Amino acid sequence: MDGYVNPATRTGRGQGNLASAGGYAFHNWTRNRVQLEAAYRSSWIIGNAVDCIAEDMTRAGIDIRGLSDAHEKSELQSEISRLGLWSSISDVVKWSRLFGGALGVLMIDGQNVTEPLNEKAISQGSFRGIYAIDRWITTPDYSKPIIDLCPQVGEPEFYNIVPGPWPFSGKNIHYSRVIRMDGIRLPLYQRQYENGWGMSIVERIFDTLTAFDSSTLGAAQLVYKAHLRVMKIKGYKEVMAGMNDAAKRGIKAQIDNIRQFQSNEGMSVIDSEDELRADTYSFAGLNDILMQFAQQIAGATKIPLTRLMGQSPAGFSTGESDIRQYQEGIAQRQEQHRPVVHKILRITYQSKMGKPAPEELDFKYGSLWGISDEEKSTIMTNRTNAVVGAFDVGLVTRSTALRELRSGAEEDGAWSSITPEEVDEADNDPPPPSEGVAAGDPVDAGNLSAPLEADSTRQRE
Repeated sequence: MDGYVNPATRTGRGQGNLASAGGYAFHNWTRNRVQLEAAYRSSWIIGNAVDCIAEDMTRAGIDIRGLSDAHEKSELQSEISRLGLWSSISDVVKWSRLFGGALGVLMIDGQNVTEPLNEKAISQGSFRGIYAIDRWITTPDYSKPIIDLCPQVGEPEFYNIVPGPWPFSGKNIHYSRVIRMDGIRLPLYQRQYENGWGMSIVERIFDTLTAFDSSTLGAAQLVYKAHLRVMKIKGYKEVMAGMNDAAKRGIKAQIDNIRQFQSNEGMSVIDSEDELRADTYSFAGLNDILMQFAQQIAGATKIPLTRLMGQSPAGFSTGESDIRQYQEGIAQRQEQHRPVVHKILRITYQSKMGKPAPEELDFKYGSLWGISDEEKSTIMTNRTNAVVGAFDVGLVTRSTALRELRSGAEEDGAWSSITPEEVDEADNDPPPPSEGVAAGDPVDAGNLSAPLEADSTRQRE
């Protein structure tokens, strides 16, 4: 009852007015799996609301950092692609958004899923990918919750896979062998009601979505009544209620005659005592109503209309600021799952290379905002000048310079043809001279040896 009230005018909450009768109730759509599945299959808006963020979180991949060997980095990226890890992670995010929670089972050959994961024991080639399942395929075992002080404290130690025609049927999987994602995080009591999971995103937008769909279908029905013709016939009620079948057939024949000959160049002939008129309906205002509902859905899902519904920006808006803000939200969601991606990256490295991942292994999420060829050219020029300048003044060796040039190939596409063999060969160069080019002097790229000059010529071509 806190807030401004005026009993004399019945203004404010609790003053016997219509506004005081309103409130909020639990819809519990998250618990209705069949309803959620039907909504996902039949509503393209819910499909986009579930899929867009999951696909945008994974479509740009990652830039691997911390590996001095560019060849290892390339092999690791190829292994991630071969295992389809981004597609599997995208599925986990999708089902967590739709159902309120999902798991991704780390498939490691030769290890028992009921035992804690030992990353050091992962043999070469044993990591086979991630299998995504939704919350309804697994039952968290809260008889043994995690009590150790860690990010997973309070969560179940094991997840029981429901028996059925799918992998890991009937298995009890240790929590260290899964990646868990919740939908919308809930307070503790509500989380317990959802068996420890989160809430489906559909639950928040369901009321607005049904209003939008009802308005859309209602507008479609109005199209059939956009142009109605009304004909008044003297004695029509008596004829239709009477037993004179010949009179009824006469009226029907008259109507068919009018329908047949009434066109742009036709003529309608009726009795002088009859009346024929055409009523038309205006659809003004419907577009504004539908757009208001659409904007509410976009706000609830935190997806701009240009992405959620594929609409072009209108008015003075270019849509760029909306997309930028949306991508910042995607980046925030990605950072929340950084420990998960880092764990998968270490496991993939161990399985591919047959050795533990170095402590320096790290990554940066790929940018969703692509850069133009002109911007790539500017980045390449600045990067090349910086590396060449550092080499010519003796700050780095030729092998280091070649590594730095090659390391930025994924960003701007330049110097990608520098091979690991050329880098290894440059390690045998004598130490750089102590005297170099003074700071601010023009940089001469010719001192980086013949392989670098040849690569520069190829890039210009």
